[in-house]
Amino acid sequence: MSDSFNDLLKRNQLSVTDSRIAILELFVLRNTALAHADIEKATHEKYDRVTIYRTLQTFVEKGIIHTIPTTDNSVLYALCKDSCSDGHHHDNHVHFICDECGRTYCLDNVTIPSIVLPEGFIAERKDVVVSGICKSCNRTQL
Repeated sequence: MSDSFNDLLKRNQLSVTDSRIAILELFVLRNTALAHADIEKATHEKYDRVTIYRTLQTFVEKGIIHTIPTTDNSVLYALCKDSCSDGHHHDNHVHFICDECGRTYCLDNVTIPSIVLPEGFIAERKDVVVSGICKSCNRTQL
């Protein structure tokens, strides 16, 4: 796994550091969107909050992760797909927040519909967040 992270960092002209590898591994292992606090809690013995913050900001700028808005105006982060690049995010998908477990999922196969804005309006970003009960928490599926 770390070889692919090394390649990803090198493709984005980033130094391969222990903190960057650890944060990328955490995203893959958790397979959900993470808050800064989640990452800090998981890596608290090794990396300080400033290192984590700078790493997240660098990853956003390079198109490695993207941000997800939340109802409480905090920010979550999730891994981007291959179509994102330096400064250009193409995560045109819906995000789902589970009301029961609190996990946030990128629904890659559910695209944000086309939105026609009134004349004079310019869209900078589109975010669609759906909340409800995720597949893991949905007991009717068991």
